[in-house]
Formats: sequence, C-alpha cells, structure tokens
Amino acid sequence: MQIKPIILEGTIVRLEPLSMSHVDGLSAVGIDEELWRYTTTVIRNRGDLERYVEAALELQKEGKALPFAIIEKTSGRALGSTRYGNIDGPNKRVEIGWTWVAPAWQRTPVNTECKYLLLKHAFETLGCIRVEFKTDSTNMKSRNALARIGAMEEGVFRNHMIMPGGRLRHSVYYSIVDSEWEALKRGLEAKLARLPG
Repeated sequence: MQIKPIILEGTIVRLEPLSMSHVDGLSAVGIDEELWRYTTTVIRNRGDLERYVEAALELQKEGKALPFAIIEKTSGRALGSTRYGNIDGPNKRVEIGWTWVAPAWQRTPVNTECKYLLLKHAFETLGCIRVEFKTDSTNMKSRNALARIGAMEEGVFRNHMIMPGGRLRHSVYYSIVDSEWEALKRGLEAKLARLPG
C-alpha cells in the first residue's frame, strides 16, 4: 500500500491533505468543548489546534497517518478534519478516525460523504482488505453513525484509554472488510444521491 497525500473530491466536500495553512480555518470552527468531549485531545484555543495539526503531520511523516482537512466545496470553508491512522501496509489495513465536524454541519451529509470518499479510496485505490473504526462506548452519536454506514461492531476494548480528567474509556471497535465494500458502497451512493440539490 502506497499511502500518500491526495485530494478526495465529493459533491459537498473536498478532503485536502492537512497542512498548517488550515489552522486558521479550523480554529474558526473547532474551538468548541463539545467537539472534543469523547477524545483524548483537549482543544481550548488556537494554539491547541495548531499543536493538534503539528502532531498529525508528524504522524504522517512517520508513515502512521494521513490527515485531511474537510473543506466545503461551495464556500471553500474548513468544516473539520479526518484521517487514516494506524496504517498497517503489510496487512492492508487502515483505521478511519480522528474525525470532527463543526457543529453547524453535524447531522448533515458531510460526515457520510467523508466516510464514503475515504472508504472508496481505501478499498479501490489502496487495496485495503480491512478498514476499522473505534469510538468511545458512551458516544452514541458516533456509534449510530458507524452503524448507519454499515460498519460491523466487533467488540469493546475495556479500559482502553485514560481520558483527560482521568475517566477510563472503553473503546468500541467496528470494521468493514473488502468483501462487504461493494454492497455498502451502493447503499452509501444511494443515500448521497437522495440529497437535495
């Protein structure tokens, strides 16, 4: 698997390789405590977000991640970020995660189209045989979104992470494997085709 920066273009969003030039735009929509409630990352100001982007780019240099900025196509405005992480080339596996979308664009097709673009690229270009996701067991919004796209719940990693403040997080793992992709792809394309406009 050759994972390198690429632009993934949809109807509503464009996923651009994340760079420091996105920090201002992401800061305008990403300084919201609720966005980071279920993550081990604490973002309270622009400096925190700048360090978040720097850390993502460092993981990219190490070949462990490929982060994207989520850009609204009509306005060019940054809406959030997502990435491939825990890249395992020999086993043809990636994780899709670290996804956050500004509150005004939540419960819209933005996240569905992001997942579609990332899954399509993973299975059809990178040749992945497995794409995985994980989320906090208490994050029902994320768990429901993963179920809606057709990801299979695999199990719970108990006491998986220590959250800011000391809470022990149990992480729920989900996956999609290559043999499932064509059927899930048709379902996602049908959902996206029903969108207004």
